[in-house]
Amino acid sequence: MYITNEKDHAYRHGDNGPKYLMMGPKLNFGICRLLPHQVYAPHKHNIMEEDFYVLEGCPLFTIDGKAHHAKPGDFIHLDPGEVHKIENPTDEPVIYTIITAPFIEGGDRVDVDE
Repeated sequence: MYITNEKDHAYRHGDNGPKYLMMGPKLNFGICRLLPHQVYAPHKHNIMEEDFYVLEGCPLFTIDGKAHHAKPGDFIHLDPGEVHKIENPTDEPVIYTIITAPFIEGGDRVDVDE
């Protein structure tokens, strides 16, 4: 069993970025906060699947070149190899969950040129 509280974890960049509540042994689970007009560069994962669930705001997911305007309640699943960019085109923060599996120490993110 593993129990934790979000308040016991920090965002990677102070008030934004990913905040992982669990990293391994089978998967990662985190919450991400994107500030207004912030962009996460295009990348892919060669082995890991990645799932997102939008809690607040309206992020723009560009997946293999196709734009998806998300809203609270939307769930997005990515298979390994799908290139994705996530951005917040709005004036309000965006918050979504992140699940990646299988767990890979250090991850398997590969940055991709647009």
